[in-house]
Amino acid sequence: MNRPPLLFLDVDGSLNPYAAQPERRPKGYTTLRVPTDSGISTDRGGLSIRRRPLRLWLNPEHGPALLSLGYELCWATTWMAEANRWIAPTIGLPELPFVDFGDALLRERHDGVHWKTDLLVGYAAGRAFAWVDDEQSEQDHAYVATRHEAPGLLHHVDPRIGLRGNDFRTLADFARREHP
Repeated sequence: MNRPPLLFLDVDGSLNPYAAQPERRPKGYTTLRVPTDSGISTDRGGLSIRRRPLRLWLNPEHGPALLSLGYELCWATTWMAEANRWIAPTIGLPELPFVDFGDALLRERHDGVHWKTDLLVGYAAGRAFAWVDDEQSEQDHAYVATRHEAPGLLHHVDPRIGLRGNDFRTLADFARREHP
């Protein structure tokens, strides 16, 4: 049976527009404060460890919108399993599988390819996928194009605004092409 494509979901930048003006929560978003002792990785790319709760802005409309796209959803975030505890209930998603980044978590590569890319290609195992993130580069596009036999959509999301209508349309178009 032809399975739908995977949709790899990043949280920070894609679902949580962390780079938005700090004093202005985007319209339609709710604020979630996650204690730093909650089990999530507080090392966000070399930033100092926070003592205050981690502030996230999440849009409860995103969950139903993502579920309607025609993908099999999968977390691809530093939150890993904790995304099911903190993010999924807030935006209306069920518990989802997640990519376990293990020792590769935040480990920089010498070739400029994002540390997630190889693991996502391996997880997809030849299946079509889309990946929403705010950190992809041309090296990632080239890597997927040369090492993944099925179509792959690497969709960049602006971390100042998170997923928007145009992003959802692009994702829906890809899903329809790959799983008519």
